[in-house]
Amino acid sequence: MAAQCVTKVELTIACTNLLDKDVGSKSDPLCVLLQNTSGQQWYEVDRTERVKNSLSPKFAKKFLIDYYFELVQKLKFGIYDIDNKTFDLSDDDFLGEFECTLGQIVSSRTLTKPLVLKNGRPAGRGSITITAEEVKDNRVVVLEVEARKLDNKDFFGKSDPYLEFHKQTGDGNWVMVHRTEVIKNNLNPVWRPFKISLNSLCYSDMDKSIKVECYDYDSDGSHDLIGSFQTTMSKLKEASRSSPVEFECINEKKRQKKKNYKNSGIVSVKHCEIIVECTFLDYIMGGCQLNFTVGIDFTGSNGDPRSPDSLHYLSPNGVNEYLTAIWSVGMVIQDYDTDKMFPAFGFGAQIPPSFQVSHEFPLNFNPSNPFCNGIQGIVDAYRACLPQVRLYGPTNFSPIINHVARFAAGATQQQTASQYFILLIITDGVITDLDQTRTAIVNASKLPMSIIIVGVGGADFDAMEFLDGDNGVLRSSSGEPAVRDIVQFVPFRKFQNSPKEALAQCVLAEVPQQVVNYFSTYKLQPPKNPAAK
Repeated sequence: MAAQCVTKVELTIACTNLLDKDVGSKSDPLCVLLQNTSGQQWYEVDRTERVKNSLSPKFAKKFLIDYYFELVQKLKFGIYDIDNKTFDLSDDDFLGEFECTLGQIVSSRTLTKPLVLKNGRPAGRGSITITAEEVKDNRVVVLEVEARKLDNKDFFGKSDPYLEFHKQTGDGNWVMVHRTEVIKNNLNPVWRPFKISLNSLCYSDMDKSIKVECYDYDSDGSHDLIGSFQTTMSKLKEASRSSPVEFECINEKKRQKKKNYKNSGIVSVKHCEIIVECTFLDYIMGGCQLNFTVGIDFTGSNGDPRSPDSLHYLSPNGVNEYLTAIWSVGMVIQDYDTDKMFPAFGFGAQIPPSFQVSHEFPLNFNPSNPFCNGIQGIVDAYRACLPQVRLYGPTNFSPIINHVARFAAGATQQQTASQYFILLIITDGVITDLDQTRTAIVNASKLPMSIIIVGVGGADFDAMEFLDGDNGVLRSSSGEPAVRDIVQFVPFRKFQNSPKEALAQCVLAEVPQQVVNYFSTYKLQPPKNPAAK
């Protein structure tokens, strides 16, 4: 499973027009933050200070909370009038509450909503404003390094040098944070420019020691140390192309043995720049919309929907694997789309009135307006469509991928990071148009889109694993490589006995990085750029 997008978010709370529960003075409010576990249990995360005599308090204490894109994180903000010294809130006057998800807060950046009482009625004219800010250091160091006159460690040919950068931990140990590529057979190597976060390189401390070691690569793993030196970010920052910062590479063992030892070569830093890179939340808080589209497999291999062993069979409580996958992924993504209108398509069925086979038909049979209202709208359209179509074949993915790609290509005209498209394809298996699909994915990899494929049923999903570029770069039928990995495949059955959140966690874990990679590659800024404050 990919690394999760974990980041800390700071929430600032303010209220207006709170109910006045104090006679002779105003309420003394406090805000408590509760979080919901996967069941119905709420637990307290933290609480603000109490503000005396105020019906429109601005709380100074912030809530710090871990943010995960791939989870629905339910939050509840409760406002209480505190008139005693006990920690327990049950003996304090309740002034109202507000329930939402963390995704709703970060996608709005500032959210103002009315407070409600326990019975769901308005708490007078009381309202709450929640402002989110990501807690981060998103500075990145760009370095260009070369060396000259390095010691030759090889009998045949010349050294094969590479560099390792290390930072020092609090207990004095050195941790490697970056390794350059190996340059074969060269005592005057020029390494490719590279980027590393300032925090990774030196804990964002300009004066913390950085150790650089130069090695001669050996294929048997017995790499020889050519030499090393120590520096700091403050020193590296002085480098420029017209006046590089240079360091003598010293090999201590050699220095102790040889009287007239000078050095084992010179390492020259010719460019060092600190830049600020946007994070996933910079794009989301800056107004980027995630557009969600669903593609559902209606091919004959699913089995007759009226038969209980069909993958499209609706159980007595109205669900099946297709609907579970839509709910699981859709519930997370819907928070990042303001209008919550989602296009939903089917493929591989004969559709009314003429019962021609179609590989991209709207579930609501309205080509000019294929949008469904919310995730529930997709579910309703699917249930209504199922008895009207005849399951057929073949299993072609490329038409629906190309359909979404056309919209993603349209979004690139805007020159900002305003829209990103996520296509969820749910299928029972063997893909027919593999070559066309490979080409469609390679073309889509140049666009602001990601593809999630959920395999339902027990079929052989080898072709899907092949499309998910985790095992090497996917190539089109003509050999063109995908510029980035945009496909995530998971078999639904793997999550059959897991909590309902597990499927979304797995398929969505890579999305934040895919969004950042696309927009940073094309140097697109968020429409409202919070990073440029």
